[in-house]
Amino acid sequence: MRRILAPLLLGISTLFLPCLVHSQTWVGDSIVNPLSSSPGDVARGRVIVASRQVGLCLLCHSGPFPEERFQGNLAPDLSVSVAHSTPDQLRARLVDPNRFNPASIMPAYYRTSGLNRVASKFADQTILSGQEIEDVVAFLVSLQAKPLQ
Repeated sequence: MRRILAPLLLGISTLFLPCLVHSQTWVGDSIVNPLSSSPGDVARGRVIVASRQVGLCLLCHSGPFPEERFQGNLAPDLSVSVAHSTPDQLRARLVDPNRFNPASIMPAYYRTSGLNRVASKFADQTILSGQEIEDVVAFLVSLQAKPLQ
C-alpha cells in the first residue's frame, strides 16, 4: 500500500513506480552508491531486521535480539557474518545475494528481474525500498562496533 500512496502524495504516477529503483554501481563485490538520498538509520534498520513481517531476517539468522524468542540457525549469526564487510559489500549482499552464492536461499531484497515464482501483484517491486536497504546497512554496520561474545 505504501508503494502506491507515496507516489500519489508526491504527484508521481504509479505507472512509473518500478522505474524509481535507484541505479546500482557495482565495483567488484560492492555497490558503491547508496540506494537513497538519505543516510541509513540504525534504529529503523534494527526494526526491519527483527520484523517478522518486513525483513524476515530472523527466520534464518540469529543476532543481538534478546526480546526475540525464536531466531534462525540456517545462516550465520548477523554479528559474525557482518564483522569484516564494508557498508558497500553489505549493500550488495542485500541487493543480490545470489551473485555471491547462486545456491543462496536469501531473497534479493532490491532486485526486480531474474526472480523465480513471484506473484503477479508483486512483479516489478522490490522487497525493501532503497531507504530500507540503507537503514539495514546502517544497523549491520553498527554491529561491527560491538564486541562479539
